[in-house]
Amino acid sequence: MVVPVAFFALFFAWPVVSIVERGLRVDGVWQFGRFGETLSRPEILDVLWFTLWQALASTGLTLLIALPGAYVFARFDFPGKGLLRAVVTVPFVMPTVMVGTAFLALVGRGGLLDELWGVRLDTTVWAILIAHVFFNYAVVVRTVGGLWAQLDPRQEEAARVLGASRWKAWRTVTLPALAPSVAAAALMVFLFTASSFAVVQILGGSTYSTLETEIYRQTVVRFDLTTAAVLTMVQFVAVGVVLAVHARTVRRRETALRMVAPEETARRPRGVGQWALFAAVLLSVALLIVLPLGVLVERSFATSQGYGLDYYRALRTPDPSGTFLVPLLDTIGNSLRYAVVATLIALVIGGLAAAALTRRAGRLVRGFDALLMLPLGVSAVTVGFGFLITLDEPPFDLRASWILVPLAQALVGVPFVVRTMLPVLRAVDERLREAAAVLGASPWRAWREVDLPLVRRALLIAAGFAFAVSLGEFGATVFIARPDSPTLPVAVARLLGRPGELNYGQAMALSTILMVVCAVSLLLLERLRTERTSGEF
Repeated sequence: MVVPVAFFALFFAWPVVSIVERGLRVDGVWQFGRFGETLSRPEILDVLWFTLWQALASTGLTLLIALPGAYVFARFDFPGKGLLRAVVTVPFVMPTVMVGTAFLALVGRGGLLDELWGVRLDTTVWAILIAHVFFNYAVVVRTVGGLWAQLDPRQEEAARVLGASRWKAWRTVTLPALAPSVAAAALMVFLFTASSFAVVQILGGSTYSTLETEIYRQTVVRFDLTTAAVLTMVQFVAVGVVLAVHARTVRRRETALRMVAPEETARRPRGVGQWALFAAVLLSVALLIVLPLGVLVERSFATSQGYGLDYYRALRTPDPSGTFLVPLLDTIGNSLRYAVVATLIALVIGGLAAAALTRRAGRLVRGFDALLMLPLGVSAVTVGFGFLITLDEPPFDLRASWILVPLAQALVGVPFVVRTMLPVLRAVDERLREAAAVLGASPWRAWREVDLPLVRRALLIAAGFAFAVSLGEFGATVFIARPDSPTLPVAVARLLGRPGELNYGQAMALSTILMVVCAVSLLLLERLRTERTSGEF
């Protein structure tokens, strides 16, 4: 636990505490009275209420739509499965600013629905909820589906032989085994939607505001660090309570599971019901994920003179305004380099944390389990500003170093590594480790021979998640990325903030390139995962 604790203390706790101190401590005196003053304002209460109920609604809607998809990917074998899995993961790695822009082009003024049927959903809560499902669909499919694919179906079949109906067998055997991963996926979706920034800002306009958008407005627009600090603390405490409850309830439900290779559980759909479910999942993916992505691609080619490659060619030329010190095409290489380093950091920190949480018990460790998830729920704006004001003096003067961006991105990747690996690690039967020890295996060899073959699949899934969130991280990176090496999401956001057809078209072109890069990366990951997990069990 030492390395993860030190990492979070230095690169998360210190920056956040420094921002809060600047906002609430005036002339050496803490202004705790500002809590009551701020939280009693009607507009702040409206922000708190909307943040809570839209996050709950988004989480429930995501689970409702994505759990059938998790089952299809876990239990069905069909041509193009790896490609489709990569497609549903692409939205998750897109910058959130582009998620909002994609749905604005789909449901906003002059969008596809407006042109075809005169329907507009922008500035409505439905646009926000659907965009959140679009963004978080892959979280449920990969987190729940990863464990579901490894559950031995013979346990459920044994219940059927003993007289249980199909529904009762699933409810009493499979569902309890899936409960920890479902809860973990729901937790991640809730935290992401509760801290939603770009999606709410673009699709909600001035009508809706979450804690994240309000913290940004108070910090950047109004320069009111006191109100921003109060809201940050409220967000911090609320997320901490949610995580503590999650850690306590889920831990009670985790049991040792009988797991097999995913290849042994996947088969072709059988019967009318399974084929209908398969078709329904394909239709939902087409409408919810493929259609918005297709709108982005179409806009990247649509110029005032017709369809062409003008916007893509413009990416190779220097920016005439001087906003970008390098051609926009270079941002792709920057993002990939940062994402690789951030993924390695997240795997090391998250892997050590998951191992510690598996082998140890007690309130301290359970509290650490909850703290690991805080970066997903605490304002990225706060973390980004905190990096600037804390990591600027020796021995931690990193503001001019390239490593600052991967460190910020790894903060968001670590929780995904932990949440993906932990259910599988805890599901390993402790008697297997004890048997290896009795036969003379050292702790390292026992882990290598017992845990690693079972956790390798989860490790690769975790690597995919960490790489994905690093590519799309925007909230903190926008404040710390150097002008001579901006990331792709930062470049897209700045292009969208500038008027003109060329800037909008270049943003669409960069987003399309990001989608292609992510799809290729995820396909390679799928191939690697399939090759390395076949024959391991």
